[in-house]
Amino acid sequence: MPDTRQFNRFQKGRGFIAALDQSGGSTPNALAQYGIDSSAYSSPEQMFDLIHQARTRIITSPVFTDERILAAILFQGTLDRQIEGMGAAEYLWAKKNIVPIVKIDQGLADRADDVQLMRDIPGLDALLARSAQQGVFGTKERSVIVAANPTGIARVVDQQFEVGERVLAAGLVPILEPEVDIQAPDKEAAEVLLKERIHQRLAGLGDRAVALKLSIPTVDGFYSDLIAHPNVVRVVALSGGYPRDEANARLARNPGLIASFSRALLDGLSAQQSDEEFDRMLAGSIEPIYQASVA
Repeated sequence: MPDTRQFNRFQKGRGFIAALDQSGGSTPNALAQYGIDSSAYSSPEQMFDLIHQARTRIITSPVFTDERILAAILFQGTLDRQIEGMGAAEYLWAKKNIVPIVKIDQGLADRADDVQLMRDIPGLDALLARSAQQGVFGTKERSVIVAANPTGIARVVDQQFEVGERVLAAGLVPILEPEVDIQAPDKEAAEVLLKERIHQRLAGLGDRAVALKLSIPTVDGFYSDLIAHPNVVRVVALSGGYPRDEANARLARNPGLIASFSRALLDGLSAQQSDEEFDRMLAGSIEPIYQASVA
């Protein structure tokens, strides 16, 4: 079972989720945005060392606190690394009072039926067991919807819930992330189909609960019924490629929906900045995202 203190904080706390879960495919771009180009590393190991240094700088920053940050999503490789002599998940909870979550998906399959399902996740049960042992609260798993195709959307939601069942069985709380591409020409129609299918699957959970990570809806307040649903711990939103100011403005028009931002949080941070500059830039990102999340 999830830690009761973590569950209560995640369910009822004020703040937002910092998504620090860049994986192998997204790490080079994340490092480039951070001011480290590919000439600075010659192997995947060096690349992951550099991104861990960047994550550590963020997590240990004096402005990265539980006053604004509710939880943080980690790349699964981060679980094997330390921050100031402690396991990364342990550090987040013990030192920062921030709920640790781990990304479990292995990227996206090829597009079919206007969606991209998750790839198979080899070793999932072992990863879930290791995560639970290290004090991780929950997981995050992403798939993508690019058009309002009922068949594809049903496949996405069903896969999300099937993996979520395995997470629940391991004593963790799954954050299901069926993202609707903000460039979808029929985004609103896709969201209608998505919500209908989610409600159908929630009805089969009994007394168990999941969290949802969704694109900010086209219609303000569209997910208010999911936010209030007894089988939903929390509904969080990805920025989805919107510029930070636009993402914050859209989020603020959806009471009860909180941010789970990555690019919108890290935009403007640089390895070349002094600690003072870095902390000031990070604080300038955190505050408006927090305000939009508690609006």
